[in-house]
Amino acid sequence: MTALAGQARHARLATLLLVCVTAVWGSTFFLIHDLVDHVPPADFLAVRFGIAAVVMFVLFRRQTLALSRHDLRVGVVLGVLYGVAQVLQTTGLQTTDASVSGFITGTYVVLTPVLGAVLLRDRIGPVTWLAVGMATAGLALLSLRGFAVGIGEALTLLSAVLYAGHIVALGRWSTPAAAVGLATVQAGVITVVAGVAAVPGGLTLPSTGGQWASLLYMALVAGALALWAQTWAQAHLTATRAAIVMALEPVFAAFFAVVLGGEELTRRMLLGGALVVAAMYLVELRSTPRDPGATAAEEPPVEALHHDV
Repeated sequence: MTALAGQARHARLATLLLVCVTAVWGSTFFLIHDLVDHVPPADFLAVRFGIAAVVMFVLFRRQTLALSRHDLRVGVVLGVLYGVAQVLQTTGLQTTDASVSGFITGTYVVLTPVLGAVLLRDRIGPVTWLAVGMATAGLALLSLRGFAVGIGEALTLLSAVLYAGHIVALGRWSTPAAAVGLATVQAGVITVVAGVAAVPGGLTLPSTGGQWASLLYMALVAGALALWAQTWAQAHLTATRAAIVMALEPVFAAFFAVVLGGEELTRRMLLGGALVVAAMYLVELRSTPRDPGATAAEEPPVEALHHDV
Protein backbone atom coordinates (compact mmCIF):
# COMPACT_ATOMS: atom_id res chain seq x y z
CA MET A 1 0.00 0.00 0.00
CA THR A 2 2.79 2.39 0.83
CA ALA A 3 4.46 1.88 -2.54
CA LEU A 4 1.16 2.37 -4.39
CA ALA A 5 0.41 5.49 -2.37
CA GLY A 6 3.85 6.87 -3.22
CA GLN A 7 3.29 6.16 -6.93
CA ALA A 8 -0.09 7.88 -6.76
CA ARG A 9 1.49 10.97 -5.16
CA HIS A 10 4.19 11.05 -7.84
CA ALA A 11 1.54 10.73 -10.55
CA ARG A 12 -0.42 13.66 -9.12
CA LEU A 13 2.74 15.75 -8.89
CA ALA A 14 3.66 14.78 -12.46
CA THR A 15 0.22 15.86 -13.68
CA LEU A 16 0.55 19.18 -11.84
CA LEU A 17 4.00 19.72 -13.39
CA LEU A 18 2.63 19.08 -16.88
CA VAL A 19 -0.20 21.55 -16.25
CA CYS A 20 2.40 24.15 -15.26
CA VAL A 21 4.45 23.32 -18.36
CA THR A 22 1.45 23.85 -20.63
CA ALA A 23 0.76 27.17 -18.89
CA VAL A 24 4.32 28.28 -19.59
CA TRP A 25 4.10 27.15 -23.22
CA GLY A 26 0.79 28.97 -23.58
CA SER A 27 2.38 32.17 -22.29
CA THR A 28 5.02 32.15 -25.04
CA PHE A 29 2.73 32.63 -28.05
CA PHE A 30 2.98 36.43 -27.95
CA LEU A 31 6.74 36.31 -27.47
CA ILE A 32 7.34 33.85 -30.30
CA HIS A 33 5.10 35.79 -32.67
CA ASP A 34 7.13 38.94 -32.08
CA LEU A 35 10.52 37.23 -32.18
CA VAL A 36 10.07 35.31 -35.44
CA ASP A 37 9.27 38.61 -37.15
CA HIS A 38 12.93 39.54 -36.54
CA VAL A 39 14.72 36.22 -36.11
CA PRO A 40 14.18 33.27 -38.52
CA PRO A 41 12.48 30.29 -36.79
CA ALA A 42 15.44 27.89 -37.06
CA ASP A 43 17.84 30.55 -35.75
CA PHE A 44 15.48 31.29 -32.86
CA LEU A 45 15.26 27.58 -31.97
CA ALA A 46 19.02 27.06 -32.21
CA VAL A 47 19.80 29.99 -29.90
CA ARG A 48 16.94 29.16 -27.51
CA PHE A 49 17.86 25.54 -26.99
CA GLY A 50 21.59 26.27 -27.19
CA ILE A 51 21.28 28.51 -24.13
CA ALA A 52 19.09 25.91 -22.41
CA ALA A 53 21.58 23.11 -23.15
CA VAL A 54 24.57 25.04 -21.81
CA VAL A 55 22.79 26.06 -18.61
CA MET A 56 21.47 22.54 -18.05
CA PHE A 57 24.86 20.91 -18.60
CA VAL A 58 26.53 23.32 -16.18
CA LEU A 59 23.90 22.57 -13.53
CA PHE A 60 23.51 18.85 -14.23
CA ARG A 61 26.90 17.82 -15.55
CA ARG A 62 27.25 14.93 -13.10
CA GLN A 63 23.81 13.48 -13.84
CA THR A 64 24.33 13.83 -17.58
CA LEU A 65 27.73 12.14 -17.59
CA ALA A 66 26.32 9.36 -15.41
CA LEU A 67 23.81 8.30 -18.08
CA SER A 68 24.20 4.78 -19.38
CA ARG A 69 24.83 4.19 -23.07
CA HIS A 70 21.23 3.09 -23.44
CA ASP A 71 19.92 6.27 -21.81
CA LEU A 72 22.25 8.35 -23.95
CA ARG A 73 20.91 6.72 -27.13
CA VAL A 74 17.37 7.27 -25.92
CA GLY A 75 18.15 10.96 -25.26
CA VAL A 76 19.57 11.39 -28.76
CA VAL A 77 16.52 9.79 -30.39
CA LEU A 78 14.17 11.91 -28.27
CA GLY A 79 16.10 15.06 -29.13
CA VAL A 80 16.00 14.32 -32.86
CA LEU A 81 12.24 13.68 -32.77
CA TYR A 82 11.54 16.87 -30.83
CA GLY A 83 14.03 19.00 -32.75
CA VAL A 84 12.77 18.00 -36.20
CA ALA A 85 9.17 18.48 -35.00
CA GLN A 86 10.02 21.99 -33.81
CA VAL A 87 11.67 22.92 -37.11
CA LEU A 88 8.77 21.52 -39.16
CA GLN A 89 6.19 23.27 -36.99
CA THR A 90 7.87 26.68 -37.16
CA THR A 91 8.48 26.30 -40.91
CA GLY A 92 4.85 25.35 -41.48
CA LEU A 93 3.72 28.31 -39.39
CA GLN A 94 5.20 30.67 -42.00
CA THR A 95 2.43 29.68 -44.45
CA THR A 96 -0.27 28.50 -42.02
CA ASP A 97 -2.62 30.52 -39.85
CA ALA A 98 -1.58 30.34 -36.22
CA SER A 99 -5.00 29.04 -35.16
CA VAL A 100 -4.92 26.22 -37.72
CA SER A 101 -1.32 25.41 -36.82
CA GLY A 102 -2.31 25.17 -33.15
CA PHE A 103 -5.12 22.74 -33.92
CA ILE A 104 -3.05 20.53 -36.24
CA THR A 105 -0.19 20.43 -33.73
CA GLY A 106 -2.69 19.49 -31.03
CA THR A 107 -3.74 16.40 -32.96
CA TYR A 108 -0.88 14.63 -31.15
CA VAL A 109 -3.62 14.04 -28.55
CA VAL A 110 -5.16 11.56 -31.00
CA LEU A 111 -1.92 10.39 -32.60
CA THR A 112 -0.27 9.48 -29.28
CA PRO A 113 -2.64 6.62 -28.33
CA VAL A 114 -2.76 5.51 -31.97
CA LEU A 115 1.04 5.22 -32.13
CA GLY A 116 1.09 3.53 -28.74
CA ALA A 117 -1.42 0.95 -29.95
CA VAL A 118 0.31 0.36 -33.30
CA LEU A 119 3.96 0.43 -32.22
CA LEU A 120 3.80 -0.79 -28.63
CA ARG A 121 0.52 -2.75 -28.68
CA ASP A 122 -0.92 -0.64 -25.89
CA ARG A 123 -4.61 -1.23 -25.25
CA ILE A 124 -6.71 1.91 -25.25
CA GLY A 125 -10.00 1.68 -23.35
CA PRO A 126 -13.26 3.34 -24.42
CA VAL A 127 -13.11 5.91 -21.63
CA THR A 128 -9.65 7.01 -22.77
CA TRP A 129 -10.84 7.31 -26.38
CA LEU A 130 -13.78 9.39 -25.13
CA ALA A 131 -11.34 11.73 -23.36
CA VAL A 132 -9.20 11.93 -26.52
CA GLY A 133 -12.27 12.83 -28.58
CA MET A 134 -13.37 15.48 -26.08
CA ALA A 135 -9.90 17.05 -26.03
CA THR A 136 -9.75 17.10 -29.84
CA ALA A 137 -13.20 18.71 -30.08
CA GLY A 138 -12.11 21.29 -27.53
CA LEU A 139 -8.98 22.06 -29.53
CA ALA A 140 -11.07 22.52 -32.67
CA LEU A 141 -13.40 24.97 -30.92
CA LEU A 142 -10.45 26.90 -29.49
CA SER A 143 -8.45 27.06 -32.72
CA LEU A 144 -10.32 26.53 -35.97
CA ARG A 145 -11.99 29.35 -37.89
CA GLY A 146 -11.58 27.74 -41.29
CA PHE A 147 -9.29 25.17 -42.82
CA ALA A 148 -7.34 24.78 -46.06
CA VAL A 149 -4.72 22.16 -46.79
CA GLY A 150 -1.36 23.23 -48.20
CA ILE A 151 2.35 22.58 -47.70
CA GLY A 152 2.35 24.44 -44.38
CA GLU A 153 -0.49 22.32 -43.02
CA ALA A 154 1.23 19.13 -44.24
CA LEU A 155 4.48 20.07 -42.50
CA THR A 156 2.59 20.89 -39.31
CA LEU A 157 0.78 17.54 -39.38
CA LEU A 158 4.11 15.76 -39.80
CA SER A 159 5.42 17.67 -36.79
CA ALA A 160 2.38 16.49 -34.79
CA VAL A 161 3.23 12.87 -35.68
CA LEU A 162 6.79 13.43 -34.43
CA TYR A 163 5.55 15.09 -31.23
CA ALA A 164 3.33 12.07 -30.64
CA GLY A 165 6.30 9.78 -31.24
CA HIS A 166 8.33 11.82 -28.76
CA ILE A 167 5.57 11.52 -26.16
CA VAL A 168 5.25 7.77 -26.66
CA ALA A 169 9.01 7.20 -26.52
CA LEU A 170 9.47 9.45 -23.50
CA GLY A 171 6.63 7.71 -21.70
CA ARG A 172 8.17 4.33 -22.41
CA TRP A 173 11.82 4.99 -21.58
CA SER A 174 12.04 7.96 -19.22
CA THR A 175 12.89 7.10 -15.61
CA PRO A 176 13.00 9.40 -12.57
CA ALA A 177 16.72 8.74 -12.03
CA ALA A 178 17.67 9.58 -15.63
CA ALA A 179 15.20 12.44 -16.22
CA VAL A 180 17.63 15.34 -15.64
CA GLY A 181 20.32 13.81 -17.82
CA LEU A 182 17.85 12.87 -20.56
CA ALA A 183 16.46 16.41 -20.62
CA THR A 184 19.99 17.84 -20.95
CA VAL A 185 20.89 15.51 -23.81
CA GLN A 186 17.64 16.36 -25.57
CA ALA A 187 18.35 20.09 -25.31
CA GLY A 188 21.78 19.59 -26.86
CA VAL A 189 20.47 17.46 -29.72
CA ILE A 190 17.61 19.89 -30.43
CA THR A 191 20.24 22.65 -30.68
CA VAL A 192 22.18 20.64 -33.26
CA VAL A 193 19.06 19.87 -35.32
CA ALA A 194 17.93 23.51 -35.31
CA GLY A 195 21.51 24.68 -35.99
CA VAL A 196 21.70 22.49 -39.11
CA ALA A 197 18.40 23.98 -40.32
CA ALA A 198 19.74 27.50 -39.65
CA VAL A 199 23.05 27.02 -41.51
CA PRO A 200 21.86 27.93 -45.06
CA GLY A 201 20.83 31.47 -44.11
CA GLY A 202 23.43 32.10 -41.41
CA LEU A 203 22.66 32.72 -37.75
CA THR A 204 20.57 35.80 -36.94
CA LEU A 205 20.46 36.99 -33.32
CA PRO A 206 17.93 39.19 -31.50
CA SER A 207 18.74 42.87 -31.85
CA THR A 208 17.06 44.51 -28.85
CA GLY A 209 17.05 44.05 -25.10
CA GLY A 210 13.36 43.16 -25.16
CA GLN A 211 13.93 40.43 -27.74
CA TRP A 212 16.80 38.98 -25.70
CA ALA A 213 14.64 39.05 -22.55
CA SER A 214 11.90 37.14 -24.35
CA LEU A 215 14.38 34.64 -25.74
CA LEU A 216 15.99 34.05 -22.33
CA TYR A 217 12.56 33.41 -20.79
CA MET A 218 11.80 30.86 -23.50
CA ALA A 219 15.26 29.30 -23.18
CA LEU A 220 15.39 28.97 -19.40
CA VAL A 221 11.74 28.66 -18.34
CA ALA A 222 9.88 27.39 -21.43
CA GLY A 223 12.97 25.49 -22.56
CA ALA A 224 15.25 24.06 -19.88
CA LEU A 225 12.79 23.95 -16.98
CA ALA A 226 9.86 22.76 -19.09
CA LEU A 227 11.94 20.07 -20.82
CA TRP A 228 13.11 18.69 -17.47
CA ALA A 229 9.57 18.83 -16.02
CA GLN A 230 8.09 17.00 -19.00
CA THR A 231 10.81 14.33 -18.95
CA TRP A 232 10.40 13.72 -15.21
CA ALA A 233 6.60 13.78 -15.39
CA GLN A 234 6.54 11.22 -18.16
CA ALA A 235 8.50 8.84 -15.98
CA HIS A 236 5.36 8.66 -13.82
CA LEU A 237 2.54 8.96 -16.37
CA THR A 238 1.38 7.07 -19.43
CA ALA A 239 1.76 8.72 -22.83
CA THR A 240 -1.97 9.08 -23.48
CA ARG A 241 -2.59 10.71 -20.11
CA ALA A 242 0.30 13.11 -20.67
CA ALA A 243 -0.93 14.02 -24.17
CA ILE A 244 -4.40 14.83 -22.87
CA VAL A 245 -2.98 16.98 -20.06
CA MET A 246 -0.74 18.80 -22.55
CA ALA A 247 -3.81 19.63 -24.65
CA LEU A 248 -4.29 22.39 -22.07
CA GLU A 249 -1.63 24.44 -23.89
CA PRO A 250 -4.11 26.17 -26.27
CA VAL A 251 -6.45 26.73 -23.32
CA PHE A 252 -3.71 28.68 -21.55
CA ALA A 253 -2.80 30.39 -24.83
CA ALA A 254 -6.39 31.60 -25.15
CA PHE A 255 -6.37 32.67 -21.50
CA PHE A 256 -3.26 34.79 -21.96
CA ALA A 257 -4.63 36.16 -25.24
CA VAL A 258 -7.67 37.46 -23.36
CA VAL A 259 -5.86 38.66 -20.23
CA LEU A 260 -2.71 40.10 -21.81
CA GLY A 261 -3.56 40.43 -25.48
CA GLY A 262 -6.90 42.16 -25.18
CA GLU A 263 -8.78 39.51 -27.17
CA GLU A 264 -12.49 39.05 -26.57
CA LEU A 265 -13.61 36.08 -24.48
CA THR A 266 -16.04 34.09 -26.64
CA ARG A 267 -18.41 31.18 -26.07
CA ARG A 268 -16.22 29.07 -28.37
CA MET A 269 -13.27 29.68 -26.04
CA LEU A 270 -15.30 28.80 -22.97
CA LEU A 271 -16.79 25.62 -24.48
CA GLY A 272 -13.49 24.50 -26.03
CA GLY A 273 -11.59 25.07 -22.81
CA ALA A 274 -14.28 23.28 -20.79
CA LEU A 275 -14.06 20.22 -23.07
CA VAL A 276 -10.27 19.99 -22.73
CA VAL A 277 -10.42 20.40 -18.95
CA ALA A 278 -13.22 17.82 -18.73
CA ALA A 279 -11.16 15.38 -20.82
CA MET A 280 -8.20 15.80 -18.47
CA TYR A 281 -10.43 15.31 -15.43
CA LEU A 282 -11.99 12.19 -16.98
CA VAL A 283 -8.65 10.56 -17.72
CA GLU A 284 -7.40 11.47 -14.24
CA LEU A 285 -10.37 9.67 -12.65
CA ARG A 286 -9.63 6.55 -14.70
CA SER A 287 -5.85 6.55 -14.18
CA THR A 288 -3.53 4.57 -11.95
CA PRO A 289 0.14 5.37 -11.34
CA ARG A 290 2.68 4.05 -13.79
CA ASP A 291 5.26 1.71 -12.35
CA PRO A 292 8.60 3.04 -13.63
CA GLY A 293 10.21 -0.32 -13.03
CA ALA A 294 7.75 -2.27 -15.09
CA THR A 295 8.83 -3.80 -18.36
CA ALA A 296 6.81 -3.41 -21.52
CA ALA A 297 5.34 -6.87 -21.00
CA GLU A 298 4.56 -6.22 -17.34
CA GLU A 299 3.01 -2.79 -17.70
CA PRO A 300 -0.75 -2.59 -17.33
CA PRO A 301 -2.79 -1.62 -20.40
CA VAL A 302 -2.90 2.06 -21.29
CA GLU A 303 -6.54 2.25 -20.24
CA ALA A 304 -5.48 1.63 -16.68
CA LEU A 305 -2.09 3.12 -17.18
CA HIS A 306 -2.39 6.86 -18.00
CA HIS A 307 0.44 7.46 -20.50
CA ASP A 308 3.19 10.05 -20.57
CA VAL A 309 3.99 12.48 -23.34
